[in-house]
Amino acid sequence: QVQLVESGGGLVQAGGSLRLSCAASGSTFSISSMGWYRQAPGKQRELVARFTRGGSTDYADSVKGRFTISRNNAKTMMYLQMNNLKPEDTAVYYCNAGEITVYWGQGTQVTVSS
Repeated sequence: QVQLVESGGGLVQAGGSLRLSCAASGSTFSISSMGWYRQAPGKQRELVARFTRGGSTDYADSVKGRFTISRNNAKTMMYLQMNNLKPEDTAVYYCNAGEITVYWGQGTQVTVSS
């Protein structure tokens, strides 16, 4: 079992920055891929950024050049640095880990005002 807890969300003006954190506990040694997803009201959950099993990174086109994903070597902390935020980035952001068994955090709200 892996437990994921997100933090760092909030209200920010367009152009501002936020840094999301995800604390992982439990069987973190079993974690292969990790990533951030988001879900806006009335929309499907979508990938924002992730580490693949091989350790490379993928980003949604909409956030490339603005968001940066990072994590520690122990895979117990993962971050999402979000710069130049736009109103369309408003969503609940979720931490995700695993492939065969997928774990999710409870989510953290990010609201970007125009």
